[in-house]
Amino acid sequence: MTTVAALKQDPAPIRACTISRDVQNFDLLIEDMEAELGESWGDLSFTDATLFLTQPDADALEFVAIALDDKDEGDLGRISDLIKQCKAKGIKVILIAEEVSPIVLHQMLRLGADDFVPYPLPEGALHEAIMRMATPAPVPEAPEPAAEHAQAAAPSFKAKGDRDGVVLPVQGLVGGAGATTFAVNLAWELANVAKKDGPRVCLLDFDFQTGSVATYLDMPRREAILDILSDVSAVDSDAFIQSLQTFNDRLHVFTAPSEMLPLDMLSPEDVDKLVTMARVNFDFVVIDMPKTVVPWTESVLHQAHIYFALLELDMRSAQNALRLIRALKAEELPFEKLRFVLNRGPKFTDLTGKSRAKRMAESLDIDIELQLPDGTRQVTQANDHGLPLAETAAKNPLRKEMQKLAKSLYDLNKAAEAGKS
Repeated sequence: MTTVAALKQDPAPIRACTISRDVQNFDLLIEDMEAELGESWGDLSFTDATLFLTQPDADALEFVAIALDDKDEGDLGRISDLIKQCKAKGIKVILIAEEVSPIVLHQMLRLGADDFVPYPLPEGALHEAIMRMATPAPVPEAPEPAAEHAQAAAPSFKAKGDRDGVVLPVQGLVGGAGATTFAVNLAWELANVAKKDGPRVCLLDFDFQTGSVATYLDMPRREAILDILSDVSAVDSDAFIQSLQTFNDRLHVFTAPSEMLPLDMLSPEDVDKLVTMARVNFDFVVIDMPKTVVPWTESVLHQAHIYFALLELDMRSAQNALRLIRALKAEELPFEKLRFVLNRGPKFTDLTGKSRAKRMAESLDIDIELQLPDGTRQVTQANDHGLPLAETAAKNPLRKEMQKLAKSLYDLNKAAEAGKS
């Protein structure tokens, strides 16, 4: 079934086909297509697809899966024409993309592609895409998309102040240490740690200049955030809750503002109030901190239960960690709350890397309590697609470590609550 002739000769009715430069580069797609359609699908190259779509046999296709990677970005003209041909015949289009830039994906979706699935394919993702295409889109009764979006994004609970949440700030000691990725995925894993009666989790993006939480979760940056930050003293818990957005009905997010604000725009008292409002209404509060130490860092540190400091196995991380420890000790701040996390840590068999990590910890007189594996390009892809790793690459080693960490924090908190009662 790799040619047009094969498509015609196969006695089984062809319901769909893959279109790619070489389908052997997408072996997981082959497995999923066979699982979904059995023998009722075919495979076409870009050239063969252009010819086949002009023939009457193409009218029987329900959908095509166009698979492309970064090497196909130079052939976008032909791929765009294929999408247009399919739409002209009423054939649904699923994009299967590996390491393709978001700009290209956006262009393909604007041309009429019906759905998009990243590659490697997450478990069940192709099936879900097929089901979505088979389900007619609901017709809105009233043409007020902005109001409906705002209503859908608002939290479904009222501020009662009946919680005493665990505060977990996250700060990268160097640029690119992965602090935002850590914060986003930790918050999402905490929100999903229990199937029933799970904890209520809030994620605060306090990097008011370059915060990326909204990008990593594909959320808009609402004007309400700037209103809150402009006059925190006048904000109550109800207004704070209404400024949050929900991600997949589980995670509540306070994004960075749409405009770049000075980090000292807020006073320590303002930040203390924001964290307190979050803490008394949520079970866990994860805070993505700026890399810069600011006057209100002390407020967050005092409220924190654990303060995660992310570093890498290099000299700049070691120097910045030393500076931070000295600064906290000089001000007599609770530096013992710091938990150092080594991102992109050495692999199990990398004895040299493990030795370097041990020497770094000894020279700084710290314990590196958590070493995270390198999540590879799947991490960048998940962030670009605006989804946590659990949603795009559930078997990624970094995701598994984040899942373990969330479960450990959840169990510790449960044990502490049981001890109090």
